[in-house]
Amino acid sequence: MFLKITKIPIKNWSSEKPLNFKPKISTFFFLCLGLSIFGLGEGLLVLSTTGNSPWSVLAEGISKITNISIGAATFFISVSVLFLWIFLKQKPGIGTVMNIIIIAAMIDVTLNIFDPPSSLFSKYFLAVISVLLVGLGSGIYLIANLGPGPRDGLMTGLTKITNLPIALVRAFLEISVVIIGWYLGGTVGMGTVIFALGIGPAVAFGLFFINKIA
Repeated sequence: MFLKITKIPIKNWSSEKPLNFKPKISTFFFLCLGLSIFGLGEGLLVLSTTGNSPWSVLAEGISKITNISIGAATFFISVSVLFLWIFLKQKPGIGTVMNIIIIAAMIDVTLNIFDPPSSLFSKYFLAVISVLLVGLGSGIYLIANLGPGPRDGLMTGLTKITNLPIALVRAFLEISVVIIGWYLGGTVGMGTVIFALGIGPAVAFGLFFINKIA
């Protein structure tokens, strides 16, 4: 069962090390594919209007007070988080950089192409599909192994310097950005809860699924 997965699978297109600046074409392709699916899922969750993922709550809040797009706000948040890596002695990989660019772009593309659902059922159905897509995208880019995303690097960096449990550090970060984003006008709702409860199993399923077919 996919819920029993304890480690990230290794495929023939996986990079041998995260700091690989000359990856195989197949590795780079799967990295970009995974991040694109991830960004699509994030964008569709915003589109559902049921409540965003924690960092998208913050991005939407910043978007509302600055009049920039949610994708652009996501980009600037990611760059700001990456800047903090300097103090945490973290090293970005190709995957880190592409994470910043592709996810932000895909959120805006998704919001511009698709129309919001009208019925309550379709809104929550879209929210569930969104979480599954984020999980699938996460599974693909994690298997590519070309470096963590900015937020993951922030989490692991803070864990190293504070010696606190990684679950506590991640929870602190997620709760903090939700509170700040909600205060700025970001959407918090059942979709946020669905994301919080579903993203773990969704990532596990993504890893299981890609390990079986790719």
